[in-house]
Amino acid sequence: MMRSGLLHPPLLAALAGAGHGSQVLIADALYPHDTGANPSAVRIHLNLRPGLVAACDVLQLVADSCYLEAALFMEDADGRASEAVREYQEALAGHRHWGGREVAWSGIERFAFYEACQARNVSVVIATGEVRPYSNLLVTIGVP
Repeated sequence: MMRSGLLHPPLLAALAGAGHGSQVLIADALYPHDTGANPSAVRIHLNLRPGLVAACDVLQLVADSCYLEAALFMEDADGRASEAVREYQEALAGHRHWGGREVAWSGIERFAFYEACQARNVSVVIATGEVRPYSNLLVTIGVP
């Protein structure tokens, strides 16, 4: 599954332990990291200070390391993709997984997103320093 030079040992181990269909939550700095996701998911804390480490940087490292097949985002209060989500979509444009397919994008409202993050297949939670609202993303690992 791994295909990049990611250097963070706990994140490498967590991604290596996740397989096809596993989900990775890339969460903003204000997300309830301990209570807002599967209790058995590995927590990786990269939220050093507001704005550092940015969620888009984390997403790009995860995408460089794993094939991603889907991305579920938390919709903003108007039911749309936030500025951060639009940045993520640009960052993953052209990213392909098995069969040459691009990442499938979908959004759901905030409380449904929290519920989705409680699922058993959420295996990794990455806390970032992202401070823009509605910048949480749940990606599904695909196959090469």
